[in-house]
Amino acid sequence: MMYTDPAKRALLDAILPHVAFDGWSEDAFKAAIAASDVTPDRARSLCPRGATDLAVLFHVEGDRKMKEALAEADLADLRFRDRVARALRIRLDVTEDKEAVRRGTTLFALPHLAPEGAKLMWGTADAIWTALGDTSDDVNWYTKRATLSGVWASVVLYWLGDQSVDHTATDDFIDRRIDEVMQIEKLKAKVNANPLLKPLTGPLGRLAGMVRAPAARQDFKVPGMWRKAGPR
Repeated sequence: MMYTDPAKRALLDAILPHVAFDGWSEDAFKAAIAASDVTPDRARSLCPRGATDLAVLFHVEGDRKMKEALAEADLADLRFRDRVARALRIRLDVTEDKEAVRRGTTLFALPHLAPEGAKLMWGTADAIWTALGDTSDDVNWYTKRATLSGVWASVVLYWLGDQSVDHTATDDFIDRRIDEVMQIEKLKAKVNANPLLKPLTGPLGRLAGMVRAPAARQDFKVPGMWRKAGPR
């Protein structure tokens, strides 16, 4: 588990009441410092980008809570597509501040922060696949996470505008999006099995077979450090 300084967590707790009014802004960050026991210098060292770093932590904390909830959930009798759907629902359920997500969506839509937002979406998709026991180590490692990142992004946007009781409309939307992905996977299987397309799919398949997932990082006891992976 990634280490987070308790002072940074204190700043996150302190900023959330202000995000609904000021967004993930400099004003909100200053208010968080004033409301916490963290000194301004310490706060700036922990969060060089101010509120943006706390917005990132807010998202990462949501992923952590989701993984903890998934570890306790009984998914044994569910089809795999239903396990993915359950994971997406749990990720929404552990989000305690919907307005903070809305403001974060606006923040990470800014051009200079869009790569950071995409990274966070990818991180959620990776957390879900890893928690569900994904063992792929080839190109499928990337395609699974890229596809689920897109699904998660669309789910968040739909959920933010959902006014239905207990977000039942979002539940239905999740099911539809996953069904669409499954249709794409079935189409890919048909294409790969078509002998007329072998001259095209064969070389592409061999090229894809050369792709490998990143080596797993193994944490040392020192927070934030990991062992460099050896040759594959």
